[in-house]
Amino acid sequence: MAKLFIFRHGETEDNKTHTFSGFRQSDLTENGIEEARQIGDILKDEPVTRAYQSDQIRSQHTLELVLNRYHQNAEIVTDARIKERDYGDLTGLNKDEIAEQNPQQYKLWHRSYDVPPPNGESIQMVEVRVMSFLNEVLPTLKPDDVVFISASANSIRPMRKYFEHLSNEQICAYEYEPAQIFEYQI
Repeated sequence: MAKLFIFRHGETEDNKTHTFSGFRQSDLTENGIEEARQIGDILKDEPVTRAYQSDQIRSQHTLELVLNRYHQNAEIVTDARIKERDYGDLTGLNKDEIAEQNPQQYKLWHRSYDVPPPNGESIQMVEVRVMSFLNEVLPTLKPDDVVFISASANSIRPMRKYFEHLSNEQICAYEYEPAQIFEYQI
C-alpha cells in the first residue's frame, strides 16, 4: 500500500500576529522553521518518492526543511490547488480585531463550511479544488509510493474529510497543532 503523509506548514509571521493570510505570501518564523525541522526528523526514515507543495512560500519553505536533511532527491511537485483558502477582503487584517468588531460574522467567515468571507473562498470552495487534486494524484500512486504533502490548514481540512470520513462540522472546528502529521495508507 502507498503511504501518504500530510502536514501543515510551520508557523508564519501572519500566524504569529493573528493575521488572515489567505493567498498572500507569509514566510516561516524561527519557530516555524523549527516546527518544519521537527516534521523532517519524524519522517526521516520514510523513503519518500514524491512530495507536493503549494505555490505559497510557507508550504515550499516547510517542505524544503522537511526534505533537506534526509530526502534531497525526492521529486517535488508544486500544485496551487492545495494552497490556503482565499480570505478575500479579510486578507491582511487582524483576526482578533475582526472577532471583536463583529463576532458573529467572524465565526461564519473563519470557520463555517459554506459561507465565504467577502470576495473570498468558503471551505466548501476549497474542498472542490483539493478534491480535484486528490482525484488526480491518488490514482497515480503505486503500492510502494511514499508521498509527502506540505499544505495549509484549510486545504488539509477536505483531505482529512476524505480520508477520515469526517463531517463538515468536524473539519471546520479542528485546530491544528504545530508539527502535526496525518498518515494514511492508500
